[in-house]
Amino acid sequence: MRAGESLPAVGEVLASLATGLWHWSTATGLVTVDAEAARLLGLPPEETVLTEAQTRARLHPVDWNEITGVVQLAVAEGTLAEVRVRIMDDQGRVVRVARSRSKPSFDQVKRAYELIGTLQEVTEPRPGTPAGRTTVTGDWRRSREAFLLDAGRALAEARSTEEVLRVAAGLAMPGFSPDGLAVFGVDGDRLTIIGHHGQQSGDEGPFTHMPVETDYPAAEVVRTGRAVYLSSPQRYKERYPLTWPLAAHFGRESWAFLPLTVAGRTMGAWMAAFTHPVAFTPDERSVLTTVARMLAQALTRAGAAETQRELTDGLQRSMLPTLGPEIPGMTLAARYIPTGGGLQVGGDWYDMIPLPTGRFALVMGDVQGHDVRAAGLMGQLRIALRAYAAEGHRPDAVLSRASVFLHGVNQDGDGTDPRFATCLYAELDPVTGVLETARAGHLDPAVRMADGTVMVRATAGGLPLGIDPDADYPITRLALEPGETLMLCTDGLLETGGHDLDTGWRRLRGILEGQEGDLEELADALVQAVHGPPSHHTRGPLADRRGDDIALLLLCRHGGESGGPVAAAPVRTPVRRTMLTVAQAEPERIAVGRQQLRELLHDWPSEDQVDSAVLLVSETLTNVLVHTDADALLVAEVTGTPGERRMRVEVTDSGDDLPHKRRPGELASSGRGLVLIELLADSWGVAPRGEGKSIWFELYESGPSGPSGDGPGVP
Repeated sequence: MRAGESLPAVGEVLASLATGLWHWSTATGLVTVDAEAARLLGLPPEETVLTEAQTRARLHPVDWNEITGVVQLAVAEGTLAEVRVRIMDDQGRVVRVARSRSKPSFDQVKRAYELIGTLQEVTEPRPGTPAGRTTVTGDWRRSREAFLLDAGRALAEARSTEEVLRVAAGLAMPGFSPDGLAVFGVDGDRLTIIGHHGQQSGDEGPFTHMPVETDYPAAEVVRTGRAVYLSSPQRYKERYPLTWPLAAHFGRESWAFLPLTVAGRTMGAWMAAFTHPVAFTPDERSVLTTVARMLAQALTRAGAAETQRELTDGLQRSMLPTLGPEIPGMTLAARYIPTGGGLQVGGDWYDMIPLPTGRFALVMGDVQGHDVRAAGLMGQLRIALRAYAAEGHRPDAVLSRASVFLHGVNQDGDGTDPRFATCLYAELDPVTGVLETARAGHLDPAVRMADGTVMVRATAGGLPLGIDPDADYPITRLALEPGETLMLCTDGLLETGGHDLDTGWRRLRGILEGQEGDLEELADALVQAVHGPPSHHTRGPLADRRGDDIALLLLCRHGGESGGPVAAAPVRTPVRRTMLTVAQAEPERIAVGRQQLRELLHDWPSEDQVDSAVLLVSETLTNVLVHTDADALLVAEVTGTPGERRMRVEVTDSGDDLPHKRRPGELASSGRGLVLIELLADSWGVAPRGEGKSIWFELYESGPSGPSGDGPGVP
């Protein structure tokens, strides 16, 4: 082509490229093709006008359905419509394969599609070959398969009926997304509306409690179990004249009513309504039918899950107590988080029991297992413990009777599934803050002191309930000082998230010591530290953490002169104290004393002084057990402000003989106790205590400020 010459006409260019041009309007139902397009369709090579039926006769039936689906998808997405079609001769044989590309548009006034496109022969697959006879796989079909995968995944993840309906309303079907949905259920002989979308609130009124015998599409679907497709308002009016006025004012152009069938039973109907005409081709019906089946299964799962949740929530409410009445001078907070299994209540429980004496009993327990039997035994044990407590028994007697009770329950069964339970029972005197505790294989309680220091309070214990009906449960006395907080919990709070008891406790210690706020905020912080926020309890990366139930009980004794609750931040008082009794028959509790002293001195700057204090405690406790027939009482406290604190340790026994400093020989096996105290302590002394005596020593954070190692000081 020389410069200055005009460009050839578009038709000439397309003809030279063996590409035909065509125009299709669904308003007139006519298809206009040029000479090249007519030749490709197997007609004489001249411009002609065909009806939709004549055009359809020249194409493979499956490909005609493909075209209608691609057109609707292209209009919805604003893209080109491209598809491969097989052109047939009069004997139904494939003569060629062509590629059609067009830009469709939809006229909102005429409610019709208009397309202008091209038609070009492609060499592969060749006509007559097996590949040429296979179903054409176009963009619309790939979109349909991707849509069904996404829809199935979204519906499978829906956990409630409301969520299922929300997912169904958001489904973007390829090329023919409905703008109105309704799900009908059946209640006896009447239809019900389970949910709807795309209509105004109140529009469902005429369809609610409609008799199943009504001449209405959804009612017919429920009666027959067969789908109803209405491609136009005229079709709706002709088939259902009585109920057409109910649907007319919605302004829809097409409707599909499909049965919701599960296990061969029709449980309801699903309506998909469209504001644009839909032909409901076989492919479109296949998509709608598949969605209806997935929707029915999702609704069935959601209904079963809601029923189970309602059952377990009721079971949980009936088994777990409220925390009233209030304990005078105390604040109480509790949490229960069920395991991630199907049953939302398990074997863990807590309780607060008002006693006839004016005291209160705090109970924390854990029945073995996370199933229905564990939940049932938990309920029985809770009732039994309340009954024994109401009779006025002391903590040891309450646990002994509960153990006999659970052992009897295990014996009454078939013996194939015996269960045991751990439990901690504490009787609280709200006036003095003294707790008398008995423990059956459960975790020891922990106390956060007024200055934020956290210590595990070692308590005497026995076997878990239900193992030995003759087991003993000794009582341990604890004193809760003003401003201190007691924590009782089950092992799920420590071991959740792959932790063992040791690492789990270190994780919680940081929360207990650093959390500021009231008791409710502390309880939430402890749960969230191991479990994540409530939104993660069922989904996401924290779901695998829900391996065990969690029960938590916090008790704070009011501090301050006003006697009110503890301030938002832990009260920083200069006193920190722990007490421990070591019986003659329990020398192993000396190790508990050493551990408690280390926890008491967790922030002491000098490790050498801490080691010295631990050594001296071990020495003084051992001396009591070896040289007397009495039990030893250990009292350790830290007073003062950081940098100027004083640590005082006192060991008291009921023996009358005062210890004396001796000069043991080189091979002597004893007699060095007071010598060690004199060497390591900043101050020490021996003092009579009525029927007994006490040995005490002190260490100072900034060096001795009183009597030193020159001799015993004044107590």
